[in-house]
Amino acid sequence: MRKLFGTDGVRGVANLEPMTSETAMQLGRAAAHLFMRRAGRHQIVIGKDTRISGYMLESALMAGICSMGVDVLLVGPMPTPAIAFLTRSLRADAGVVISASHNPYQDNGIKFFSNDGFKLPDEMEARIEELIVSKEISHLRPTADLIGKAYRIDDAEGRYIEFVKRSLPKDLDFQGLKLVVDCANGAAYKVAPKVLRELGAKVEVIGNEPDGMNINQDCGAVHPQQLQHAVRYHKADIGIALDGDADRAMFVCEQGTIIDGDHVMAALGLDMHQQGVLAKQTLVGTVMSNFGLELSMAKVGIKLVRTPVGDRYLLERMLAEGYNFGGEQSGHFVFLDHNTTGDGLVSALQMLSLMKRTKKPVSELAKAMSAVPQILLNVKVARKPDLKSVPDIDRAIRASEERLNGNGRVVVRYSGTEPLLRIMVEGERDTLIKEVAEHLAQIRGVSLERIAELTTANFDRTFRRVAQHQGSS
Repeated sequence: MRKLFGTDGVRGVANLEPMTSETAMQLGRAAAHLFMRRAGRHQIVIGKDTRISGYMLESALMAGICSMGVDVLLVGPMPTPAIAFLTRSLRADAGVVISASHNPYQDNGIKFFSNDGFKLPDEMEARIEELIVSKEISHLRPTADLIGKAYRIDDAEGRYIEFVKRSLPKDLDFQGLKLVVDCANGAAYKVAPKVLRELGAKVEVIGNEPDGMNINQDCGAVHPQQLQHAVRYHKADIGIALDGDADRAMFVCEQGTIIDGDHVMAALGLDMHQQGVLAKQTLVGTVMSNFGLELSMAKVGIKLVRTPVGDRYLLERMLAEGYNFGGEQSGHFVFLDHNTTGDGLVSALQMLSLMKRTKKPVSELAKAMSAVPQILLNVKVARKPDLKSVPDIDRAIRASEERLNGNGRVVVRYSGTEPLLRIMVEGERDTLIKEVAEHLAQIRGVSLERIAELTTANFDRTFRRVAQHQGSS
């Protein structure tokens, strides 16, 4: 059983274990030791988002890494995908990102990239844990002139901006497009507006005044309501919402409607297929991808393969089987032709490129798929026992699948980054899937009125009152 690493690095409440300066320093020491594989001086890149706790954790990581004889390259607040790129560009041994992504500012996290820009495999994370838990790392200490140094990389932002722009054809610009970008008061608050303006778009910006405590607060990909209002107010062609570390992007169409990740995947996947650049005519989604995506893509000759939730699992499948495009409902999209991890800015540019080339609005492009009704309920939990070890839940899931009679799906899983049990039900009949989802939630002793979130694909108005009630409680 892992003690430190979850599905996306180490994450928790800042200044409580494991997100303490003490543990961060040990993580830095263990990672530095693990990545010293070649001759000569060694370097590790450190980037962060805008959380106030980032200063503390950055200093602790830097101290730990330098204590092992490895130099640190500091780039300050930068998107997670920028660290993946910069690790490769600067020929560093590894990269570290200090961020809790879409979580509130009280949380923070630490995740690592290897020198090729990919997140660490499970076995390397396990080895870092072992070095710390066994205290083996405590006995490894270079001295005096062997201790590492820290350097600030002043041109990191410019390097990443040029890298992102290279994901587009040289002759393509966004002249004539008006957009709103919500930077979530996070890591992309500087680079995102610059990239979009340099490409010729008229840009209105919100969520670009971080104060250390407002990251993801009522803004960004997790809370796009402010963006919806701004798109309507400015009469923009599209709205782009990034999350705190800018590895995901959500979109709002010209009418002010949210376009979820499945519809974006369908539009971009169909375009790649038509251009002949979609590897093996296959999209990689997750178990949470709407069944409508699978049906719509099958009609045009595109296969959908599913993985567990999490961009690391998307990547593993893509690398293992030679696919080049995958994504999640949440707005994580991986374009392996452009970057080694999810990149919100690259995703935004691909969507804008599609709009510009086809001269179609986002609302029209989103019609590449038709969603089947889906309910997602998030239930707060104190513990995460194996679901198969809880007979009531296991029986309820099987009974729910029988009720759907092959015309729908049930997915019950824990969030890998938050204390939540996620219940997803989809099928042909709105009323039936609502009943099934509510029953599953009540197995946990939680009524609908206490559900943390409720979203729907096709019948939002039906349950809007429930969602509004929850938002006020």
